[in-house]
Amino acid sequence: MIYHQIRISMKPDAPKDQVEYALELLRRLGRELDVVKLWAVGRDFGGEFEYGAMYALEDTDAYATYMHAPLHRKIDEVGLPLVQNMISQDLSDSMDPAVGERIAEIHANRFANDAELRDLVEGLGSYEGSGTGATNA
Repeated sequence: MIYHQIRISMKPDAPKDQVEYALELLRRLGRELDVVKLWAVGRDFGGEFEYGAMYALEDTDAYATYMHAPLHRKIDEVGLPLVQNMISQDLSDSMDPAVGERIAEIHANRFANDAELRDLVEGLGSYEGSGTGATNA
């Protein structure tokens, strides 16, 4: 299982109604995407972030389906312009030593094929984690 999590803080001037819409899209992703086994979207406590989302995915095939889902791309388009800082994290209980490399490859392919997405991410104040190309050996 892969537990994919994002933590986000919003720009101070982000309109509340647009933030709520983006959060609802994150909830829809959990409800509607059949590869998501478990999900949560809500307030983030214990750090500098305001909101978070977590999606449990069976394996890297499900992870790729999640990452490339049209609704996920819409969330990027709607939500990322509102975000100041973001981290993306993945936790896996898989014993496969290549799971981290496969996750990094999925992110790399997603960014390589979408210049607009790269521009959205480059517009963030900070972005760290599994989508940045950094890996743990």
